[in-house]
Amino acid sequence: MLHVRDVSLHYGAAIALRRVSLTAEIGEVTCLLGRNGVGKTSLLRAVTGAHPISEGAILWDGQDVSRLAPYERARRGIAWVPQGRDVFPLLTVRENLDTGFAVLPRGQRRVPDDIFELFPVLKTMLRRRGGDLSGGQQQQLAIARALVMKPRLLVLDEPTEGIQPSIIKDIGRVITLLRQRREMAILLVEQYFDFAQELAQRIAVMDRGDIVLSSRREELDEHDVRRRLSV
Repeated sequence: MLHVRDVSLHYGAAIALRRVSLTAEIGEVTCLLGRNGVGKTSLLRAVTGAHPISEGAILWDGQDVSRLAPYERARRGIAWVPQGRDVFPLLTVRENLDTGFAVLPRGQRRVPDDIFELFPVLKTMLRRRGGDLSGGQQQQLAIARALVMKPRLLVLDEPTEGIQPSIIKDIGRVITLLRQRREMAILLVEQYFDFAQELAQRIAVMDRGDIVLSSRREELDEHDVRRRLSV
């Protein structure tokens, strides 16, 4: 289980997170909603170690990982699919997938067969360069690269951004299948309530660097959530 406890994060003098607390459990999707600029990505950066926190603690599997470097957290099973995908444009699809091996012991450095069951389009494009793929194909590649790491916490930052509807459905299907395996916790940042409501077991809403709503999906007031997401 992931426990974020009273975490604050600053960019210089600017406060991005104000004593934020959040949990994400194995076998569940926890979705973080909010308008642009409210701190969602900052919270993911805190969880993955991409930016140091100012106070509070981040616990993973009962261990405090607050001061660990990103690669050390990755070795503990925390994988991040950042906003914008960040595939290597000059590497082939296969080479992009192979970069996920970095945190694995040498004996485990192979792309699992189920990667191509989840994303069959990638199997037909192994020799194509990452930069030649469409946005939706790049998003699938970015998620597949994270799964090569065999994570126990998968962190996804707006995987539906700029993606065509058919690919959004495919990504939703993959997230559901991963949850049903009950092998990992999934922390998902989204702007679209309908997508979150369909996938998540727990939903949290952020505003101005803090979590203002958090509960099980079935206990949320949908009208209140949509009101807080509107501009």
